[in-house]
Amino acid sequence: MTREEKTAVIEELKEKFANSEFFYVTDSSTLTVEQVTNLRGMLFEKGVEMRVVKNTLAKKALEASDADKGYGEILDSLKGPTALLFTEVANAPAKVIKEFRKTAEKPVLKAAYIDSAVYKGDDQIDALASLKSKEELIGDIIALLQSPGKNVVSALQSSGQKLMGLLKALEERG
Repeated sequence: MTREEKTAVIEELKEKFANSEFFYVTDSSTLTVEQVTNLRGMLFEKGVEMRVVKNTLAKKALEASDADKGYGEILDSLKGPTALLFTEVANAPAKVIKEFRKTAEKPVLKAAYIDSAVYKGDDQIDALASLKSKEELIGDIIALLQSPGKNVVSALQSSGQKLMGLLKALEERG
């Protein structure tokens, strides 16, 4: 790679990191071409972009990025073969990795950056897969907010039916 090409890759990665709230650092070495193709297909279906990069270029891009984001903990994960997974949904790559690993030993999670929090190590894959997406959280909040209203309406309806039943029974007797 020429110096200009490296600079272009660093700038592109820097922009990716700046625009991504969620990304994963993985090791997908030792996978066959067929397995990598299948993995990329599964990731693409979930809207996840996979980029294989040189660690030095990724480090330079992270170091040149906004210091407030807290990328420092990710830097020591950039050793050995590295594939970056960029996503809009925090748990999507973890779910794909978990599903893919039913048939293969890799990819292995080195680290994940989830909205300023860093998850390190492959043992975090279950925790990441169980994270709720923004849409799921909004749905849960709406359900919680609707719950008291539904209970009141339900109680009023059942009370009204009981009252009508009592009046009807009294009318039939009298």
